[in-house]
Amino acid sequence: MNAAANNASPVLIVGAGPTGLAAAMSLARAHIPVRLIDRAMQPNPYSRAIGIQARTLELLEQHRLAERFLELGHRARVANLFSNGMRLAQLDFDPLHTRYPYLLFLDQSVTERLLTEHLATLGVTIERGVELTMFSQGSVGVQATLRRADGHTETLRPSYMIAADGAHSAIRHGLGLNFVGKTSEQTFLLADVHAETDWPDDEFHIFASGEGLVALFPMGHGRHRLIADHAVEPTPAAAAPLSPVVLGEPPLARVRAPSLDECKALVARRVHERVDVSELAWSSYFHVNSRMVERLRVGRVFLAGDAAHVHSPAGAQGMNTGIQEAFNLGWKLARVLKGAAPDRLLDTYHIERHPIERDVLRQTGFITQMAEADHGPLKLLRERVMPVLAALGPLRDAARLTISELSIQYRRSPLTLERVLDGGPRAGERAPDAVVHVVDGPLGRAPGIGCIYDLHDPAFFSLFLLVPPLPADDKPLDPDAKHAPPADAELERLTADMEKLLEGAVRIWRVTDTSGDGGPSLAESYGRTRPSFYLLRPDGYISARGRTGSDLNGLLRHCEAWFTVDGQIPEQTAV
Repeated sequence: MNAAANNASPVLIVGAGPTGLAAAMSLARAHIPVRLIDRAMQPNPYSRAIGIQARTLELLEQHRLAERFLELGHRARVANLFSNGMRLAQLDFDPLHTRYPYLLFLDQSVTERLLTEHLATLGVTIERGVELTMFSQGSVGVQATLRRADGHTETLRPSYMIAADGAHSAIRHGLGLNFVGKTSEQTFLLADVHAETDWPDDEFHIFASGEGLVALFPMGHGRHRLIADHAVEPTPAAAAPLSPVVLGEPPLARVRAPSLDECKALVARRVHERVDVSELAWSSYFHVNSRMVERLRVGRVFLAGDAAHVHSPAGAQGMNTGIQEAFNLGWKLARVLKGAAPDRLLDTYHIERHPIERDVLRQTGFITQMAEADHGPLKLLRERVMPVLAALGPLRDAARLTISELSIQYRRSPLTLERVLDGGPRAGERAPDAVVHVVDGPLGRAPGIGCIYDLHDPAFFSLFLLVPPLPADDKPLDPDAKHAPPADAELERLTADMEKLLEGAVRIWRVTDTSGDGGPSLAESYGRTRPSFYLLRPDGYISARGRTGSDLNGLLRHCEAWFTVDGQIPEQTAV
């Protein structure tokens, strides 16, 4: 498949980090042409962001990419928080209802390489050494001036532009958007070290003390990511190697990179466990910022990732937030560019994602302040209140869901149609995986056992019709069975109407319960109402749910209002 096969004006994506790569992947999978540029001649070889959360892995799975990440990454299933030598809380991720009950640690450089390789299979390559020098926009498109490393300039008229150009975004400055928030005066140290410890390598540790904060994250084979605050103030660079990576805004002056001895000294003073640091792969200093734009859309320009928000690395939320923003925006742009949805669909990008960004800034800022506190109420909260709260099951569950980003939802979005069912996720929430018996489906799919995530293609909407199970005399359903439930005339009409309304954009699956092993059951994940329907958006969130029968006309009108330009509900089902 080649994204460039479409004759429409391409979408210009500025910045080939994880956010820009994910945006290009989402658009290219929907056959939307893209230009992906980055002014750097080579990808950054240093790891920077390392944590990939469960929800991001679920989305990568739906793009058929998760396996490569799992092969190369390191899984951490337990988080530990210490204060002055005492463990205050331990949070394990095993109870999460997902195929990925852990935090996956992987160098950002490897994440970018895997996404880049996948993009190549979609016909998209990164144009490196290309800088956006000027842009303007009108009602029909954007005009952008690009300059290559050899000085050659090009004028491009993309249909839309995505600013994924990082914390110092030139596009954000060009739009005159305020980057609201604050810059910490505190210097942080970032380093990749080799360390021998006595704790399991599937656990990560955060240590708070009067000396300051230290966090150690396992990367596998003895490698650890070290983050520390209140670090030794960086000194000007002389002959010593420069700090290769600067995170956040504003940038630090060119300074000497932290040394191995400094890393050892920090760990020795603040970690009350055996940690033998022996090697330093690379290191840097950075400031923690907490800033975000007030608008994610300005005409035909959209901001995503660090261009839209920067914050503390606490909780490993930043890169994941950017990738999920890209998936949220990608399918909406694709629908509009195909002339199949109104422009107001694009406004829901800000409506849905801006509150998520605001919550991430609040949560990461609070966690950082509490972990750093050496006196006062926040220290009291950390050392006296947190152990009590951490022992409460509901709060532990909430913490797991928040950190893993499985709790992200768009229930208040105008793109949701919610009807009461007996259990199951609500409209606007993440669509969970489940093992199902496929009664029939598109593409000549024969009946058999499958999973929701295997059936869903992120280039399409997926409409799942949940029908009563086949009579089986309490025996497992036979995946090779030649019989199926009698065709329901109402469901047949719905199928025909949806395929007409969302022509070429929806895949409809009739599924039922199965007693086979291998994952959560349909009833566990989607409730017990039969027959019922769930409409999944391309980005894996539920747009609508209800009962087949009373709620079908509502589903058709919902899709007509948001996912078509001038489609009409077919006469035979119109009210």
